[in-house]
This record gives sequence, C-alpha cells and structure tokens, in this order.
Amino acid sequence: MASTFAGIEMGKRSLMAHSQAVNTAGHNISNADTEGYSRQRVQMNAFQPLYRPDLTRPETPGQIGQGMSIESINRVRDEMLDQRITAQSHEESYWATRDKYYSMIEQVYNEPDDVSVRSTMDKFWEAWQELSNHPESQAARQAVVTRGETLTDSIQQRWKSLSGIGTLLNSDIEATVRQVNNYTRQIADLNAEIVRSRAMGDNPNDLLDRRDLLVEKLSGLVNVTSDQRDSDEFMVHMNGQVLVQGNVARGFDVQSVTDNSGYSKLVWKDTGNDAVVTGGSLGALVELRDVDIRNEIQSLDTMTLNFSDLVNDVHRNAVAANGSTGLDFFVEQPFVTNAVGNYDRDGDGTMDHSYVFRFTGTNELSAQDQIGLEGVMTLAGKSGNITVPYHPTDTVEDVVNRINDSDGEIKAYLDRNNNLVLKATPAASMENPDFVIRHVEDSGFFLTGYAGVLRASGEEGAYDFARPDAVQQLAGAQFAVTPVVNPSAYIEVNSVIRNDVMSVAAAAPDARGDGPIGSGDAAVEIAAIRNTPMMIGRERTLDDYFADTVTNVGLKGEQAAVNLASQTTIMNDLRTLRDSISGVNIDEELADIMKFQHGYNAAARFVSVMDSLLDTVINRLGV
Repeated sequence: MASTFAGIEMGKRSLMAHSQAVNTAGHNISNADTEGYSRQRVQMNAFQPLYRPDLTRPETPGQIGQGMSIESINRVRDEMLDQRITAQSHEESYWATRDKYYSMIEQVYNEPDDVSVRSTMDKFWEAWQELSNHPESQAARQAVVTRGETLTDSIQQRWKSLSGIGTLLNSDIEATVRQVNNYTRQIADLNAEIVRSRAMGDNPNDLLDRRDLLVEKLSGLVNVTSDQRDSDEFMVHMNGQVLVQGNVARGFDVQSVTDNSGYSKLVWKDTGNDAVVTGGSLGALVELRDVDIRNEIQSLDTMTLNFSDLVNDVHRNAVAANGSTGLDFFVEQPFVTNAVGNYDRDGDGTMDHSYVFRFTGTNELSAQDQIGLEGVMTLAGKSGNITVPYHPTDTVEDVVNRINDSDGEIKAYLDRNNNLVLKATPAASMENPDFVIRHVEDSGFFLTGYAGVLRASGEEGAYDFARPDAVQQLAGAQFAVTPVVNPSAYIEVNSVIRNDVMSVAAAAPDARGDGPIGSGDAAVEIAAIRNTPMMIGRERTLDDYFADTVTNVGLKGEQAAVNLASQTTIMNDLRTLRDSISGVNIDEELADIMKFQHGYNAAARFVSVMDSLLDTVINRLGV
C-alpha cells in the first residue's frame, strides 16, 4: 500500500532533479569558453513504480508511480568524431611546422642579389677572366683575392644560417619531447582518477573532457590513436607502440650523439631504443633537422669541396708572378693527419679505417674511346653496395655517366689531364661518414689496367675503407684524404696568397717549369671551371647546383603551404562539426534553465498541495 507521505517524497525527488538540471545548465554556461569542454545533460527517468508484477502484488488498479529521479549526468560527445579529429591533428601540425621552418630556409636563399653566393661566385670567375687578360697586373690579382674572400664569407654565412636553423630545430625537438612526456603523464594520471571515480558509481565528465583535450593536444605533437579497451583501460598508441596504458605512461628521451652535429637523438626512455616519429610537430622537427637541413648543408658542403678542389688543382700546378708554385688557392683541412688516411673510428687506440675522399687514375683516357672491356664495378651505395656494369662497346664517357647516374655515393669525371677521378659524396645514412670512399671494386679491368685506379681486379683487389692502409690497393693513383666535416664552414683563401697577392698563379708552366711572362693560361682554365661538369650530387655544373637548390627549397616551401591550407580546412570543418554537437549554446542553456525553473515551481506547488492535504487529514479530521 502506498504511504500517506508518498506525495511529499515524489515532490522532493522532482525538486531535487529540477534543481540539479538548473545547476548543470549553469555549469555549462560557466564553461562555455573553456577549451575542450563538452556540454552536459541531466538524464531524467521515471522512478520505479510501487508495485511490481509478482504474486505479492495487491489488487490495485495498475502500478502506482513514484515520480522521477536523475539517472545520470552525461556529456554530449561523438566518440567517432573525436577519434577522427585525433587521427587528423598530427597532419595539420606536421605541415604547420614545415611551413614555418621553410619560411626560414627560404630566407637563407633569398639573399640580396649583390651578396648572394651565386653573385659573389660570378664575380670571382670574372676576376679570373680579367686576370687572364692582364696577367702582369697586381690590381687584377688583388681583385681575385678580394673576391675570393668575399665568396668564402658568403659561403660561410650560408652555412651559419643553415646550421643555426638546425640548432633551433634541435632545441625545439628537446622542448617538444618534454611536452609529450608531460601530456602522457597527465593522461595516465587522469586514467587513474577516472577509474576510481567510476568505481564509486560516478560519471566523471569533466575528467573525461580534460583527458580528451590532452589526447588531442598530444596528437598535434606525435601521430597517436586512442583505444578504450574497457571502462578501466584507456590506451594511446603511436605507430604500434604503446604511449599510455591505463595509469602507466611511456616517455621519450634525447641522447647526445658522437657525430659532429651536436644534435640529440630521440629514444624511448624505458628501453633506450631509437624512437621513430613520423607525424605531428615532433615528426616534422626531426625530419627537418635530420633530412632537410642535413641535405641542404651536405649540398653546400659538396659544392664547396668540389669547387675549391678544382680551383686548387689548377692553381697548385700553375706558376705565380713571384715564381712560387704548388700553392692551394683555398685552404682544405684534412679530417685525419695520417698521410694515407688511416683513422681510429671506434676510439680504441688502433687505426681501423681509411678516410680517403678522392682517387685520380694514372692513365690518360679519351672520353669518346670505346673501352673494349667487360665487367662489373661494385661501389658504395646509400644502403649497401651497388653494381655498375660496363661493356666492350661502351665509351669512357658512357661508363662515367653510368657511375654518376647510379645510386652510388661515388661520382666520376675526367680531370684536366684526362685522368679518371672518383670522388666520394655526402652519405645518405647518418651512420656513414661524409666524403669518404667506402668501397671500390672491379671484376674486370676498367679500373685497373685501363684507368689505373686499382692494383688488381676482383675481391682481392677491392678498396674498402673498413681497414687501415687501404690505399695500398691503388695502382699508384693519387689520392686525397677526407676533409674536416662541413668544409663550407671553414673555407678561406690561403693566408700566403692573402699576404702576397703576387702568389696568385695565372701562368701554366713551360717545359722548364717556369711561368712565361704574360701567360694567363692557368687563369683561363680556372675561369672555365664555371661551366665545367663538377658532379655536385646529380647536378653537373655550378649553374645546375644553384638552379636546383633554389627550385628545391621553393617547391618544398610551396608544398608545405598548400598542404597546410588543405589540412587546416579539413580540421576547421571537423572542429565546427564537433562544436555543433558538444559546444555550449548560451541561448539553448538559458531556455533549458527557464524550462527547469518552471518544472521546479510546479513541483514546489505540488509539495504545497500535498502539505495542505496532509494538514487536513492530520489536524482537521475528527474536529
């Protein structure tokens, strides 16, 4: 039988429910501008009726209702949409980071025309051309030296600018790693709080909002996905690796490396293994530092090294106005002091490698002659060795072009004496040293008896840098040891020439080794280097290098800007859709407050009526 006071209880429940609904709407309004907040709704249900359909049920007309109660307070959220936003956020931040840094890189190459590397180099060639016309002029020699110094200053400035961007990227990587670790720790802590709250039967909406916001922020830094296995285990993954599992968070760390870059290596904090991040701002920063900036610096180093090497080769064999010869015009600093390039790579005190940059064969070749030989050359490549075949009908030029068009990290050309030259390029892998010839082998006789580079054919005659005194495998070929890392950072005009401009060599030696008076043959030869194939990577000439470098930077900057605009549009649409679902609408909340206020007033009136009825029963019956 229903209680006499059942109506009072029913009214009380209604008052409490409508009061809670008004408070929830007020909570929504208070957090209308709170980042990551999603509006909440009170779920009201009818309270359980008084009588249930069983054998003890009294004979009364129907179930007697007992009003209503609050079932739960839920946040309005589309989980599928949230997962899509998380999955897309890393793309937007990735391209935003690349766009920002490529704006800096473009500024390095958008130098004023009169001080750019290209313009100063053009003036350098013009100075040599002028010297060839007036080889007896001291002023012309002074112009060569001054313009050479201006050129080296421009090259060094570009290296400093690129290196500075690399240092800034490294600092950003370290700061971003700390931010990622902070987010993963906070997510793990929230997971623990959420589990405890749910265990008490609560619905922790605000904690869930904070966790979703942190996951979204984390997805902007690294490419993550989230997974709710059950009510007690929330997980965050990155490339198949677990970042957060329940209340356990994994983090990254940065370790200094032994190379000369001064950069940090990204590793997992718990295992020390290399961490690979391919998305988000952290992935973009690592790629910009380790690929883009590294490639730009390597390209500048390659140009500088090959350019100075060719100039020095001519100048060294020419005669100056004061009779001096054998002088390099530009300073080249060897990486190792050992004359044959021996180097202790593992630091155990024993020479274990050979660091050699260039081989020059002993035999004079003709580019258009057919070689009449069959064989396969094995050269160091980007990842392991590569093979370059040659055939009897090939010309020397065909073989040289085939070496240069291969994926090897060795380039070839015929020098001023028509000798075959093999040069090392920068290494694609950070584990390999730059400008080091790592492996040269020939199954036939092109590199041996024909070009005069190797002493013998086959594996027993192969040159390999992973042993000391490897130059003993050369057939008397000239070689040059590897220069110090980043030659573009230290290139300068020889101090002997700066102190005495008459040491500038413009004359080619005669039969007696003297420089004929009025001869400018060497100056002409140096000026001609401007259009000489130099094999700066895949670019043949200096003009190819400058054109390709500027074009490459411009296209990558354009790519970043276009993709950023596309991703921004996609993310704006997704966030707008989420806001339409989860965002707080002030007008809607005010309307709800008015609705619940009317409900509260009606419930209060109902309680007053019930109180009046009870007062009649209690105080007035029997009077």
